[in-house]
Amino acid sequence: MLIGVPKEIKNHEYRVGLTPSGVRELTAHGHKVLVQSQAGLAIGFTDEQYLQAGAMIASRADEVFAAAEMIIKVKEPQPVECRMLRKGQLLFTYLHLAPDPEQTRLLVESGAVAIAYETVTDERGGLPLLAPMSEVAGRMAIQAGAHALEKAQGGRGVLLGGVPGVLPARVVVLGGGVVGLNAARMAMGLGADVILLDKSLARLKEIDMLFGSSIKTLMSNSSNIEEVIRDADLIIGSVLVPGAAAPKLLSRAMLKHLKAGAVLVDVAIDQGGCFATSRATTHQDPTYIVDGIVHYCVANMPGGVARTATMALTNATLPYIMELADKGWPQALQDNIHLRHGLNICGGKVTHAAVAHDLGYGYVEPQEVIRAALGVPLNQQR
Repeated sequence: MLIGVPKEIKNHEYRVGLTPSGVRELTAHGHKVLVQSQAGLAIGFTDEQYLQAGAMIASRADEVFAAAEMIIKVKEPQPVECRMLRKGQLLFTYLHLAPDPEQTRLLVESGAVAIAYETVTDERGGLPLLAPMSEVAGRMAIQAGAHALEKAQGGRGVLLGGVPGVLPARVVVLGGGVVGLNAARMAMGLGADVILLDKSLARLKEIDMLFGSSIKTLMSNSSNIEEVIRDADLIIGSVLVPGAAAPKLLSRAMLKHLKAGAVLVDVAIDQGGCFATSRATTHQDPTYIVDGIVHYCVANMPGGVARTATMALTNATLPYIMELADKGWPQALQDNIHLRHGLNICGGKVTHAAVAHDLGYGYVEPQEVIRAALGVPLNQQR
């Protein structure tokens, strides 16, 4: 299979879909890889390194899209990229479609086969391709929040860990998944007073067993959220409903209960955000203030540490890329139910229930389009 890796064009996005070592593995399996020139240069992956790994180099993105059978990216395709996709072409990347009706419409119109990293599952019910970026984003949320708390950035002028004789900052983490746990660990390590809320009692027990009183746990409900945010200096929003829009946990009215200069970091912004006042920002202009509260809502947080993030992402995605390339997408998805869960759009049809529900599309079972692509007669489909 010919696999294409275009250069990312989202604002301040320096990650790349494959590292040179990932390219080497694919070419060793007999596949061809076409990488856009300078796709990884910003993070130290040169065209020469890709050539040595066995890749071919294309000067422009349109050359990559025109030639490749499968496109490997990091961030969701921008409109100009969506329009370069063609019917039957495979796209494997983060999509986050539920809060993005334009991208969904363009992908439906393209006729492409779009598999989203963030909805691929594993045998434990986890999200293995979202996890590495969630780990990065959770850890970054604390350092970004700590910076935003500085007075010059509009924050309260509070040091997370305090100093002898001065209390540390209070950090409230909403959600105990991969993002939330990594954020809580980082905040704890810096000496902050950390409270983590989650709806799962089993998850809270697990975190309590791991960290004891270093991370305080609390059941997530409206009353508890309203109570703990009053004393918070930094609030991390890290809730996730796979494939669907994030639930809104803080209304605008609730901002009046926060301390002036408190900071909200919305890691769920890719899925629409979990604060009512959240809107996507960029690394170039990461924060804004609403009612005296600093909001940090960068939609591609891991792009700020792009080299680390790219290597972590390739470690996770490469086995799936290899499976898709070796078998072709219909057989790979037929054989692997966890990879099948990643199928969001196929041939103009929406094949993820949460996306269809949130955006008002008709839902088509993935098995229906997979069996059609495999040539299974309709009367044998179940």
